[in-house]
Amino acid sequence: MTKDPLVVFTPSGKRGRFPVGTPVLTAARQLGVDLDSVCGGRGICSKCQITPSYGDFPKHGVHVAQDALSEWNKVEERYDQKRGLKPGRRLGCQATVQRDVVIDVPAESQVHRQVVRKAATARVIEMDPATRIFYVEVEEPDMHEPTGDLERLARALKAQWDIPEITAEFSLLGQLQPILRKGDWKITVALYKSSVEATPRLIAAWPGLHEAGIYGLAIDLGSTTIAAHLTNLDTGEVVASSGIMNPQIRFGEDLMSRVSYAMMNPGGDVEMTRAVREAIDTLAVEIAKEAGIAPSLILETVFVCNPVMHHLLLGIDPVELGQAPFALATSNSLTLTARDLDLTSLPASAQVYVLPCIAGHVGADAAAVALSEEPGKSEDLVLVVDVGTNAEILLGDKTRVLACSSPTGPAFEGAQISSGQRAAPGAIEAIRIDPETKEPRFRVIGCDKWSNEEGFWEETAATGITGICGSGIIEAVAELRTAGLLDPSGLIGGPAQTGTDRCFPEGRTHSYLIHDATAEGGPRITVTQGDIRAIQLAKSALYAGARLLMDTRGVDKVDRVVLAGAFGAHISPQHAMVLGMIPDVPLDKVTSAGNAAGTGARIALCNLAARREIERVVREITKVETAIEPKFQEHFVNANAIPHATDAFPELHKIVTLPQVSFNTGGEDGGGRRRRRRG
Repeated sequence: MTKDPLVVFTPSGKRGRFPVGTPVLTAARQLGVDLDSVCGGRGICSKCQITPSYGDFPKHGVHVAQDALSEWNKVEERYDQKRGLKPGRRLGCQATVQRDVVIDVPAESQVHRQVVRKAATARVIEMDPATRIFYVEVEEPDMHEPTGDLERLARALKAQWDIPEITAEFSLLGQLQPILRKGDWKITVALYKSSVEATPRLIAAWPGLHEAGIYGLAIDLGSTTIAAHLTNLDTGEVVASSGIMNPQIRFGEDLMSRVSYAMMNPGGDVEMTRAVREAIDTLAVEIAKEAGIAPSLILETVFVCNPVMHHLLLGIDPVELGQAPFALATSNSLTLTARDLDLTSLPASAQVYVLPCIAGHVGADAAAVALSEEPGKSEDLVLVVDVGTNAEILLGDKTRVLACSSPTGPAFEGAQISSGQRAAPGAIEAIRIDPETKEPRFRVIGCDKWSNEEGFWEETAATGITGICGSGIIEAVAELRTAGLLDPSGLIGGPAQTGTDRCFPEGRTHSYLIHDATAEGGPRITVTQGDIRAIQLAKSALYAGARLLMDTRGVDKVDRVVLAGAFGAHISPQHAMVLGMIPDVPLDKVTSAGNAAGTGARIALCNLAARREIERVVREITKVETAIEPKFQEHFVNANAIPHATDAFPELHKIVTLPQVSFNTGGEDGGGRRRRRRG
């Protein structure tokens, strides 16, 4: 019997089979995918734009052929002629399913657009930028003294600013003469120095006195989100912060899926490079508009990213990073121009600095965290954990710093969770479950009240309760454990075992009901056994990486833990400890660093000496490779239990009593899998 085509939506990870001819918009609605539409499917509003992806997707188990969707129809052609569709885009209300297909829902097509919670962290940074501006008065040309305009500009800079010599971007030579004449031989120039000893390079110029300032972008290019901080290069002030989903998600939610896509689809790396550069261009334009400045004033950009993102940004095939010995094309820092990366929204001569990578699986983002948090200067032993789709972990003090990367996957971002979604207004971000009544109360993004407080439902009427994001699902699993609804193996009990009908049968396992709005046409939000398993796998990878570093260092405990990234600011240390995400320490020794990678990028943007410092530091960090360490698997298996199968967690048990319950009757394990009976 022939199966209906499989439709997989990214970034949500939701999937289902639909008959041939089903409109993509219909499939999205039936699966609860966040795809906008206000015109009733008539192809007028264009809010339901989607991007199909083609090729082999091993993670999803599908090959997407070029005819996976119906051909363009007249409605799409008319819309494209009048308003224009981006290359590769289709209208979800018009395109119909013909074969297995992977479909990306871009950020602008989502009803509940993501809140990128990687805001700039307040930080005192000594200003010593690589790019500075200088106002000079230049001698007019004289036919009796045959020197060029550039040479007389250089002479003026030497006389008025004691700058011995300069070089110039070739693209500026054609602009220099009209600028000088428009300014009546008075000019403001932007000079860039790649190092203290380097000869300054002319990268921008304005007639007369330029008072609009110059700006730089500090960009944290993550697997899931791209976060940017627009910074005044004179004062260091962050004038705007914004973010965008990484469109590469449609090629694979985790790094190895993207490497696999590049391996199995000729030109796949080029496709992914083009997608991420276009997203960065879009982000640069949007953040400049938000700040009320022209993109032409953005003269510098600093990038931090993991090794796979690093290679794809640079246009390098990441295939070598998918197999031992995980060799980087280059691990050194790089100084480029916007022209080199085809970033058309920025001036062609705008300078780009990419922080150095530590090793094949520990990238420039980990280097940025090291620059921000400085574990190598710590008196006590500190564990720094940057939680994301790929966790970066640093352990160290003044004597030695170790680093590793751990593949946690997209569950912490709300992906591959049954009711999961990205962080957006209406998403459950925090939850508490009463141990006595087993009833939940929750808080959603966009409302400060809890669901049992007066005014909550009125304040959330506009957004509704739409799903559960990464921080919400982490708290939900921890709360299920402390309320006695989840046993240490990760198994949800049934209604008879738990004493609540909120635990209900679903297939061969049970799920927990958080919120049911189906009567009003809303979603039914649950935590399923599959969700528990996804969180177990993610947190086990994180914990195993930390334990591996501790083994290498020869210690059984750390003095303090720093949580970095969006989760560091939005998850309570207690919930992280209940899950067993981090090693056992006193809760007052667990702190948040916010977006440490982004902070490191800003430090490198604003301080030239910091670039030299991190280039030195990365050579002194000891890399531990989780992929080839046998002990990692042992730690991973033990960490599947909640909080842990063998580690005692005495500090946690001082403040939390975890119920000693067991719902495993031999038929299922914590992952909802059938166990074999021994005869």
